[in-house]
Amino acid sequence: MFDFDLPLWELIARGAIVYCALLAMMRVSGRRTVGQFKPFDLLVVMLLSESVSNSMTGGDESLLGGLVIAATLVALTVLVAFLTSRSRKFESIIEGSPVLIGRDGVFFKDVMKRCRLSQDDVEEALRGADCPRPKMKCAFLEVNGSISIMQNPQ
Repeated sequence: MFDFDLPLWELIARGAIVYCALLAMMRVSGRRTVGQFKPFDLLVVMLLSESVSNSMTGGDESLLGGLVIAATLVALTVLVAFLTSRSRKFESIIEGSPVLIGRDGVFFKDVMKRCRLSQDDVEEALRGADCPRPKMKCAFLEVNGSISIMQNPQ
Protein backbone atom coordinates (compact mmCIF):
# COMPACT_ATOMS: atom_id res chain seq x y z
CA MET A 1 0.00 0.00 0.00
CA PHE A 2 2.79 2.44 0.86
CA ASP A 3 5.07 1.64 -2.03
CA PHE A 4 7.39 4.57 -2.76
CA ASP A 5 10.02 4.72 -5.49
CA LEU A 6 12.26 6.43 -2.89
CA PRO A 7 12.53 5.97 0.87
CA LEU A 8 10.09 8.12 2.86
CA TRP A 9 12.91 9.99 4.60
CA GLU A 10 14.38 10.97 1.22
CA LEU A 11 11.08 12.43 0.00
CA ILE A 12 10.82 14.49 3.19
CA ALA A 13 14.48 15.58 2.98
CA ARG A 14 14.13 16.56 -0.69
CA GLY A 15 11.04 18.64 0.03
CA ALA A 16 12.72 20.37 2.98
CA ILE A 17 15.93 21.12 1.05
CA VAL A 18 14.06 22.59 -1.92
CA TYR A 19 11.83 24.63 0.42
CA CYS A 20 14.82 26.12 2.24
CA ALA A 21 16.73 26.77 -0.99
CA LEU A 22 13.78 28.56 -2.62
CA LEU A 23 13.15 30.58 0.54
CA ALA A 24 16.78 31.72 0.49
CA MET A 25 16.60 32.55 -3.23
CA MET A 26 13.45 34.61 -2.75
CA ARG A 27 15.09 36.56 0.11
CA VAL A 28 18.18 37.23 -1.98
CA SER A 29 16.15 38.30 -5.02
CA GLY A 30 14.62 41.21 -3.09
CA ARG A 31 11.27 42.25 -1.74
CA ARG A 32 9.89 43.50 -5.04
CA THR A 33 9.95 39.89 -6.24
CA VAL A 34 7.26 38.89 -3.78
CA GLY A 35 5.46 42.22 -3.57
CA GLN A 36 3.29 43.16 -6.50
CA PHE A 37 3.38 40.47 -9.15
CA LYS A 38 3.48 41.56 -12.74
CA PRO A 39 2.83 38.99 -15.51
CA PHE A 40 6.58 38.40 -15.87
CA ASP A 41 6.96 37.74 -12.12
CA LEU A 42 4.07 35.28 -12.10
CA LEU A 43 5.60 33.45 -15.06
CA VAL A 44 8.94 33.19 -13.24
CA VAL A 45 7.26 31.77 -10.13
CA MET A 46 5.34 29.21 -12.18
CA LEU A 47 8.47 28.14 -14.06
CA LEU A 48 10.44 28.02 -10.82
CA SER A 49 7.92 25.66 -9.27
CA GLU A 50 8.04 23.45 -12.34
CA SER A 51 11.84 23.44 -12.40
CA VAL A 52 12.17 22.12 -8.85
CA SER A 53 9.34 19.58 -8.90
CA ASN A 54 11.55 16.71 -10.09
CA SER A 55 14.23 17.53 -7.53
CA MET A 56 11.64 17.10 -4.79
CA THR A 57 10.15 13.87 -6.05
CA GLY A 58 13.33 12.23 -7.32
CA GLY A 59 11.27 10.50 -9.98
CA ASP A 60 8.62 9.24 -7.55
CA GLU A 61 5.35 9.97 -9.34
CA SER A 62 3.11 8.14 -6.90
CA LEU A 63 0.12 9.87 -5.36
CA LEU A 64 1.37 9.11 -1.88
CA GLY A 65 4.83 10.47 -2.68
CA GLY A 66 3.27 13.75 -3.83
CA LEU A 67 1.17 13.91 -0.68
CA VAL A 68 4.23 13.33 1.52
CA ILE A 69 6.06 16.21 -0.17
CA ALA A 70 2.98 18.46 0.06
CA ALA A 71 2.64 17.62 3.76
CA THR A 72 6.35 18.39 4.26
CA LEU A 73 5.98 21.80 2.57
CA VAL A 74 2.88 22.66 4.61
CA ALA A 75 4.60 21.55 7.83
CA LEU A 76 7.64 23.72 7.04
CA THR A 77 5.38 26.68 6.29
CA VAL A 78 3.60 26.23 9.62
CA LEU A 79 6.95 25.90 11.41
CA VAL A 80 8.33 29.06 9.79
CA ALA A 81 5.12 30.97 10.67
CA PHE A 82 5.36 29.73 14.26
CA LEU A 83 9.03 30.69 14.58
CA THR A 84 8.56 34.13 13.02
CA SER A 85 5.69 34.86 15.41
CA ARG A 86 7.89 33.94 18.41
CA SER A 87 11.23 35.50 17.49
CA ARG A 88 11.81 39.01 16.10
CA LYS A 89 15.33 38.02 15.05
CA PHE A 90 14.10 34.98 13.11
CA GLU A 91 11.33 37.12 11.60
CA SER A 92 13.82 39.71 10.35
CA ILE A 93 16.03 36.97 8.87
CA ILE A 94 13.12 35.32 7.04
CA GLU A 95 10.99 38.34 6.15
CA GLY A 96 13.40 41.28 6.35
CA SER A 97 12.73 44.76 7.72
CA PRO A 98 11.24 47.91 6.22
CA VAL A 99 13.81 50.12 4.47
CA LEU A 100 13.75 53.93 4.63
CA ILE A 101 13.94 55.06 1.00
CA GLY A 102 13.17 58.76 1.38
CA ARG A 103 12.67 61.62 3.83
CA ASP A 104 11.41 65.21 3.62
CA GLY A 105 10.55 64.99 -0.07
CA VAL A 106 13.91 63.52 -1.09
CA PHE A 107 14.40 59.91 -2.17
CA PHE A 108 17.74 58.23 -1.53
CA LYS A 109 18.99 57.19 -4.98
CA ASP A 110 21.60 54.73 -3.66
CA VAL A 111 19.02 52.97 -1.46
CA MET A 112 16.50 52.87 -4.32
CA LYS A 113 19.15 51.35 -6.59
CA ARG A 114 20.09 48.72 -3.99
CA CYS A 115 16.37 47.84 -3.56
CA ARG A 116 15.86 47.83 -7.34
CA LEU A 117 13.20 50.54 -7.23
CA SER A 118 12.56 52.82 -10.17
CA GLN A 119 11.55 56.46 -10.08
CA ASP A 120 8.20 55.35 -11.51
CA ASP A 121 7.68 53.06 -8.49
CA VAL A 122 8.09 55.88 -5.99
CA GLU A 123 6.06 58.34 -8.06
CA GLU A 124 3.23 55.78 -8.20
CA ALA A 125 3.40 55.39 -4.41
CA LEU A 126 3.23 59.17 -3.95
CA ARG A 127 0.17 59.33 -6.20
CA GLY A 128 -1.40 56.40 -4.39
CA ALA A 129 -0.93 58.16 -1.05
CA ASP A 130 -2.23 61.44 -2.55
CA CYS A 131 0.95 63.07 -1.30
CA PRO A 132 2.86 65.65 -3.30
CA ARG A 133 6.60 65.22 -2.92
CA PRO A 134 7.14 68.36 -0.78
CA LYS A 135 4.63 67.04 1.81
CA MET A 136 6.34 63.64 2.12
CA LYS A 137 7.77 63.06 5.58
CA CYS A 138 9.11 59.50 5.07
CA ALA A 139 8.89 56.71 2.53
CA PHE A 140 9.51 53.04 3.33
CA LEU A 141 9.89 49.93 1.23
CA GLU A 142 7.89 47.43 3.28
CA VAL A 143 8.76 43.75 3.66
CA ASN A 144 5.89 42.80 1.34
CA GLY A 145 7.31 44.95 -1.47
CA SER A 146 4.87 47.84 -1.16
CA ILE A 147 5.94 51.44 -0.63
CA SER A 148 4.45 53.34 2.32
CA ILE A 149 4.38 57.12 2.36
CA MET A 150 4.01 59.18 5.52
CA GLN A 151 2.93 62.81 5.09
CA ASN A 152 3.89 65.82 7.17
CA PRO A 153 0.85 66.74 9.31
CA GLN A 154 0.56 70.27 7.83
